[in-house]
Amino acid sequence: MTDTALVTGAGRGIGREVARQLAAAGLHIVATARTAAVAEAVALEVRGTPLVLDVADPASIVSAAESVRELDVLVSNAAAYPDWQATALTVDLDDVELAWRTNVLGPWRLARAFAPALARSANARIVNVTSGSGSHGDPQFGLGAGAGMAPYAVTKAAANALTRKLAAALPGARVNAVDPGLTATAPGMEAMGARPVAEGAASVVWAAMLGPDGPTGGFFRDGRPHPW
Repeated sequence: MTDTALVTGAGRGIGREVARQLAAAGLHIVATARTAAVAEAVALEVRGTPLVLDVADPASIVSAAESVRELDVLVSNAAAYPDWQATALTVDLDDVELAWRTNVLGPWRLARAFAPALARSANARIVNVTSGSGSHGDPQFGLGAGAGMAPYAVTKAAANALTRKLAAALPGARVNAVDPGLTATAPGMEAMGARPVAEGAASVVWAAMLGPDGPTGGFFRDGRPHPW
């Protein structure tokens, strides 16, 4: 039987490429986006199922979960990217609230809403796409790398912690956080040393394809443990 993977934020960037790679590996893709047109375009490309889903909207998550009875893989990829230059003292706290709803409460609500569908899988996997910016061990972008990126870094650190707690609450599933690394999802990022989108997505796909004996509760990049 073909596994089914739901990918949030599948309309562009890493999410779209994750959907493509998982489809190429033989999985059926539920491609989600905030608008029907975008979800349908991606679903057509990967021969999957479109689903409208806004991870910052609790009602949207509940509605989406009601339409998915069986699920093997949940990839929480959708994210908010507040002002990169913002520090803890300069950031607009409305931006922080949006980032929190999207980057932390989004994956949290998704895991809760889709837990019944995942429980029907013989090999359930949840992948939270986080970032090295939420780690103490990333020398370039981590929590010790300066005052900037405060809202994004703090929410991604919280998403890493959430992953660990979800893994403990779902002992029958593989629940992991993945750092795709600095990835060229916008013009000019290559000049910053960003790697191709396909490489960043492959880091996520590795966790989505884990077997029942794979690791859980960890933080990974390219299939290797990443420092917290």
